[in-house]
Amino acid sequence: MDCINVKVRDGKVANRPIYVALAVTAEGHRDILGLWAGDGAEGAKFWLHVLTEIKNRGVEDVLMLVCDGLKGLPDSVEAVWPKTVVQTCVVHLLRNSFRYAGRQDWDKIAKALRPVYQAPTEEAALERFVEFTDTWGKKYPAIVRLWESAWAEFVPFLAFDTEIRTVICSTNAIESVNARIRRAVKARGHFPNEQATLKCVYMAIMSLDPTGTGRKRWTMRWKAALNAFDIAFDGRLSAARN
Repeated sequence: MDCINVKVRDGKVANRPIYVALAVTAEGHRDILGLWAGDGAEGAKFWLHVLTEIKNRGVEDVLMLVCDGLKGLPDSVEAVWPKTVVQTCVVHLLRNSFRYAGRQDWDKIAKALRPVYQAPTEEAALERFVEFTDTWGKKYPAIVRLWESAWAEFVPFLAFDTEIRTVICSTNAIESVNARIRRAVKARGHFPNEQATLKCVYMAIMSLDPTGTGRKRWTMRWKAALNAFDIAFDGRLSAARN
């Protein structure tokens, strides 16, 4: 789950968040569950509204929800799906880390953080993070605070098999969707109203895979991960298929 900001002229031009929910079904199919236009900054309260709507439409169970670490979102998820694991997107976490660092240090920081999110266990990840803090904490204390604040939602995937880790860290599915949306939005500049914005975003999404070839490749890529999810979550995936 993620949101992007677009410029809408409503009296004056201002940023408006467009919320996007992308799901992988029990059969391994990728599906956009919906688009929602917010009326202010991205917030957990609006996400609660989105999650509740999705549940009311028939999504009874979610194994894992990956997000960008928005404060309050885990509480919103728990209110709707109490058994769902909330996982902070590692790509978002890395990108946010670079915002606090000089461009000349990005490669070094990326290399220093890699052992943290590739650690075999949470304990090992914590050891590697302490090493990172010793090296970079004095120069970039904001990066250390960022990871400390996100730690509870960062570590869940470390308990899972390699297949699950790979699809969470590497696939980064919603980013490819957002990239297409941003290109379409940037070409327009700003929009006269909310309806025009949603139409543009919808058309950008519909043009992602017009032949269906990408969907087939995606489903095959997820086979191993789906088996790992079913074992890790005690057969809840098999129950969803039935």
